[in-house]
Amino acid sequence: MSDLLERLRGRGWRMTSQRRVVAEVLDGDHVHLTADEVHARAAQRLPEISRATVYSTLRELVSLSEVMEVSTDGRAKRYDPNAHRPHQHLVCSACGTIRDVHPTGDPLAGLPAGERFGFAVSAVEVTYRGLCPSCA
Repeated sequence: MSDLLERLRGRGWRMTSQRRVVAEVLDGDHVHLTADEVHARAAQRLPEISRATVYSTLRELVSLSEVMEVSTDGRAKRYDPNAHRPHQHLVCSACGTIRDVHPTGDPLAGLPAGERFGFAVSAVEVTYRGLCPSCA
């Protein structure tokens, strides 16, 4: 069973066949699918699943903080199931491929106290950009 499915079961989330297939499609490392990609893959496994069901399931997973929405450069939102593993993203500037990366060190260390303007910083989002091997 996938990590996401285990977390959802642990929450007592009602596991319909449609919800299960969406969670299964989102399983894995470096998964950053658009809603349309989730629907296409889910429909291969469960042809009767509707686009509306996929969208509502994704909204629910995001509201439960089990999946993160990732937006890069005005492209379609992507859904990342690694919501419970701290990480940053490496994005190809040409094709939009996204990979999870785990840099070492405290990302807040790069923001001097004088640049925080009195904010109590609670989270940091860093996006690394470049060209993937296919586009380089």
